[in-house]
Amino acid sequence: MSTMTLARSELILGGQKSGKSRRGELLAQQWLAQSPDHRAVMVATARPWDEEMRERIRRHQKDRAERVPGMVTVEEPVQLAQVLIQHSAPDTLVVVDCLTLWLTNLLMPAPGLEISDAEVARERASLVDAIAPAPGPLVLIGNEIGLGVIPLGRETRAFVDALGKLNQDVAVACRRVTLMAAGLSLTLKDFS
Repeated sequence: MSTMTLARSELILGGQKSGKSRRGELLAQQWLAQSPDHRAVMVATARPWDEEMRERIRRHQKDRAERVPGMVTVEEPVQLAQVLIQHSAPDTLVVVDCLTLWLTNLLMPAPGLEISDAEVARERASLVDAIAPAPGPLVLIGNEIGLGVIPLGRETRAFVDALGKLNQDVAVACRRVTLMAAGLSLTLKDFS
């Protein structure tokens, strides 16, 4: 395993299966190996909408438990800032996987789980505001989906725009920003 340095806060962006989650897990492994007092918490944002998603979540849980056995998983699909504040501590690394699913939960919720535009804006602002003062290290993972073709459909274009804005806001708040492609990392920003 190659050694990576841990930033105070890091945003890891990339396409699907680019190595984003694996980088987050490697950082957690290294953090846990540094001290017996260190803890790691994975904040999972996925919702089990259908059987395929439930199976995907089970597979991710199993694989993560094998790769990073000391990491605890907390599931929170909407109130991300609150869970960061609750679990962040000087001895605890918090990994969020992923911001894209979290934003999907806010903007395209299941029937009966809708939230107002004002609540969406508050959740987004609360997340960005929670990054810098977090007492422990944070790793936030999200998709970079703005590199492809312009999507058909107003709702899809609106989502791509909203995710691009979220990624920009989180990138400003984080000390490091990493872009993943084919399992390789490219540092876009590093003030760690």
